Formats: sequence, C-alpha cells, structure tokens
Amino acid sequence: MSAARTGQVTVLEVTVLAVVSASLARGGGAAACTGAGGRGGSARPAKVQSSRPAVAGAALELPQMRLGKYSLSRLICGANPFGGGSHLSIFFNRHLREYFTPEQIRKTLRRCQEAGINTWQSGAGSIDLYRQATDEGLKMHFLAIDAGNDASIQKLVKGGCIAIAHHGEFTDRLFKTGKLDDMRDYLKRVRDAGALVGISTHMPAVVDTVESKGWDIDYYMTCVYERHRTAPELKALLGYVPLPVGEVYLQEDPPRMFRMVRQTKRPCLAFKILAAGRMSDKTELVEGAFRDTFAAIKPGDGVIVGMYDEYSDQPMENANLVRKYGAKAA
Repeated sequence: MSAARTGQVTVLEVTVLAVVSASLARGGGAAACTGAGGRGGSARPAKVQSSRPAVAGAALELPQMRLGKYSLSRLICGANPFGGGSHLSIFFNRHLREYFTPEQIRKTLRRCQEAGINTWQSGAGSIDLYRQATDEGLKMHFLAIDAGNDASIQKLVKGGCIAIAHHGEFTDRLFKTGKLDDMRDYLKRVRDAGALVGISTHMPAVVDTVESKGWDIDYYMTCVYERHRTAPELKALLGYVPLPVGEVYLQEDPPRMFRMVRQTKRPCLAFKILAAGRMSDKTELVEGAFRDTFAAIKPGDGVIVGMYDEYSDQPMENANLVRKYGAKAA
C-alpha cells in the first residue's frame, strides 16, 4: 500500500495519531502530534491538496499486460485499504474502514480509471460493490481471491469477475501442512465456471511446487514478502523472533520471489511491493520499490497496489511511476 509522499502525511503518521487519540480517550497523558497541520488531542492531520490533473475524454494510457484474452493495466488497484486491512495496526485498520465508505471506494476507483488503471483486485465480498460501480459507468476488470464454495464462484462469474485466484492465506496453510493438492478441485471448479484460474501465495516454494506439478492455471499472485514464517522459522533464520511474527518483512525476500516469478512463463501479479506501507515514508523509497519491481519481473507481469488517497492523489502518483518504469512492451 503506497502512503503519502515526502512533505505529506504518511500512513505511519496517521497510525501514530490514531494511537495517540486512543491513548487520550483512555485517559492517557498529552503527547506531541505528528503530521502536517497536526494539533494535540484527537485532531486528525489536515488533508493535503494534491494536484489532480484533469483528464479529458478517455482515461490516460498505462502499460498493458495480457491475462487470457484480456488486456490489463500493469498497475492493478488492490483491496486491502478498502477493506481496512493495513497490516500496520488495529487503529489504522479502523481509520481505513471509516474513510473507505462504499461511496468513497467508488470515487477512488473512478480516479484509478482516470489515471489509466483498468483492473481492480479484491475479495469475493466486493463483487456487489463492483456491480454497483459498473452500473454507474465504471469500466474496469475485476479479479478475485477466494477459497469458497460453488455458490461463491458462480456469484463472482455472474457478477463479471474475469479471474479467480485461490486465496493466498489458504494456499500457504495447505502447503505448510502438506495438503497443497487439496485445492486442485477448487481450481477445476473455477475453470469449469468460465473464469481464469490463479493461485495466490506469499511463498516462492509454492510457485516452484505448482510449476513442477504442471497444474492447469493461468496466473499467479505473488507476494514479494513471505509473511507466513513461524516463530521457530524466524528464530532459525534470524537468531531471534521479531514481533509481531506475522508481519515480519525482510529485505532479502523480494529477490527470492522475483527469481521465481522470472522462472515461470505464466503471468505474475506482484503484490505488497511497498511492504504493506513500510516502504512509504519517503518519495525515494516508493519510487525505488516500483523501479526495482518492474526491473525484476517479466515484461508480461504486473503489480497490485492498494490506493489510500485521503492525503494525496495516489492513483495518479502510482500510475505515473508505472508509466516511468513499466513501459517495456510485453
């Protein structure tokens, strides 16, 4: 998830404010506020007015990739900010849920479309909102992650979803317990329903295993950070156990996943390229993450990035970075 740039309010600053507010609400002492225009107490930082260039007529162009018969922008709008899943704190999760009302989500998606983004990736629960947005004129593809039953698959396809990937949390759990083959029936049901078939994972070893098995799938969703290491695994790797265990992001992880992405001919959608907002404090970190990702993935691959646009025009900012670094033809 990309946060506001240098000189603007960042995701982590908003999180600090939420923590301070919660502390004061519980009777805690006064604390210094961070953020532009911040004040003491529970005040929120002032919104930054970013430049929003007008888009006349058709949306701006973005580099494209192929997924089946579809042409997708190499930048795809992600799901976590809309659903209040920051991977930072429960306080920021609550803030996201307050900000991203259904109306605001549709507004942000329209801005994504103006910036050239033509695809939204989300969970199965978002299909009704997608249908509502398309009824209002939104022209975007919808990709889903799911691990549900036939009714869920059918609802997604009926709602206009073009591709369904087996949910990464469930994929990795099956892999770690030696039950990866258990999801083959689900993948077949997705294929039979007429959607493109994908697998989402946070582990390079999953991609390697599926490739060796030659499964009938169309694409991968590949988290560039391996979030599912256990405490014993982290102890063995690092010599200690950072907290929280489920949110450890290692600098060495992206190269490992990128090597696997390049080894498969199937399209890959890299996600969490900003380490769930941890690489968003400075402009150079954000730009570096986009630059390094597009240099490492295949020309026919793309990225999924969450858009948090309360304090800056992230859809256009992120799209401009993809125009700069992702323009190599597939």
